[in-house]
Amino acid sequence: MSVSFPAIAVMAGRGRALATGLALAAFMAAGAAGAAELAVPAGGSLQAAIGRAAPGDVLRLDAGVHAGPAVIDKPLTLVGGGDAIVEANGTGSVLRVEAPDVVIRGLVIRGSGIDLPAMDSGVFVSRAGLRARIEENRFEENLFGVYLHGAADAVVRGNVIIGRGDLRLSEAGNGVSVWNALGAQVIGNDIRQGRDGIFVVTSRHNLFKDNSFADLRFAIHYMNTQDSAVIGNRSRGNHVAWAIMFSNRVEIRDNLSEGDRDHGLMLNATNASVVTGNLVRNGREKCAFIYNANKNVIAGNWFEGCPIGIHFTAGSERNRVTGNAFVANRTQVKYVGTRLLDWTHEGRGNYWSDNPAFDLNGDGIADNPYRPNDLMDEILWTLPQAKLLLNSPAVQVIRWAQARFPALYPGGVVDTAPLMRPPAVLGGRAP
Repeated sequence: MSVSFPAIAVMAGRGRALATGLALAAFMAAGAAGAAELAVPAGGSLQAAIGRAAPGDVLRLDAGVHAGPAVIDKPLTLVGGGDAIVEANGTGSVLRVEAPDVVIRGLVIRGSGIDLPAMDSGVFVSRAGLRARIEENRFEENLFGVYLHGAADAVVRGNVIIGRGDLRLSEAGNGVSVWNALGAQVIGNDIRQGRDGIFVVTSRHNLFKDNSFADLRFAIHYMNTQDSAVIGNRSRGNHVAWAIMFSNRVEIRDNLSEGDRDHGLMLNATNASVVTGNLVRNGREKCAFIYNANKNVIAGNWFEGCPIGIHFTAGSERNRVTGNAFVANRTQVKYVGTRLLDWTHEGRGNYWSDNPAFDLNGDGIADNPYRPNDLMDEILWTLPQAKLLLNSPAVQVIRWAQARFPALYPGGVVDTAPLMRPPAVLGGRAP
């Protein structure tokens, strides 16, 4: 299905002040003219090696342990072959970036402090760290893995980030934290343990793509972030996969949530966003939870094997829910409200695995509308003890009467054009 929606551009710092860009280019050109590659032996102070380097130099760290913490205050490239270890003493951040165009690649980075207010990290990138590249490193025993604190256009790519599983959840840091980092990208990382995989707050134009998450609270956690994208990520065994909160114009596409505890997808006060092509299955509570979220497009997703397929509540209005598959959920829809919602758009509804439908004209649309809930569902939501009467003659009479007198149905979700076949997701494949 083609979803008409304004494209969400993930920007890379367009509109920077011209004077700042020209000054920085001149500075880099002057440094590059005399750039050198310097071998840094293990066993010594990395800070001392940084102090001897000139802007633009490449520091190639030998195998072994290099003593941190260290501050990178000039444009440098730090490179290891995967067996160079930068280890701090359990205080502060292992590496702190305070200059633009720094590259940190192929290192093992471990041993930060555990001071949450101080944001102790494996790599802390300040506002001065424009265009930092943190690539193909392994992070161990750090409070935060990477912290992008106002670092516009930074890229965190291809890292393995293992958090502090020995700390309580309230004391643990995140794999990658992003604060007010315009255009920052987090791509292709493997993030495990700790609090949140990626936590972003008060930012814009960020891209989080092709990351894997396990053993976390939230895989990706959005707060007050606009015009960004979450594409092709994989979450397994976390509390919540995609927690999008107080954010607008977010694209959530082609992601996988497998066996996450509370929710696969949560939209809380999230508006004007597109959720499409995602697969959520085998969650222990809800495949999707939509709370006070408005004017969103939720189309072409697959929700399977959860106690509740999708839970709508708190006045969520003007959402387009169409072309989705609701497969083998114990309760397909839980809608808390009194309005009648038609989950059909342009003559196309959703696929419901428990809909015993016929399609006599062969157009792919069931001949009769589908209602996922009835009056007894509302009674059971408000009075769970009534489940004891579920198979009683009285309940059967109520459901028989509703089937013959549709006016008895309560307000809620109705699909007037249910699909006979489910959509394909995740690259055109059905699960």
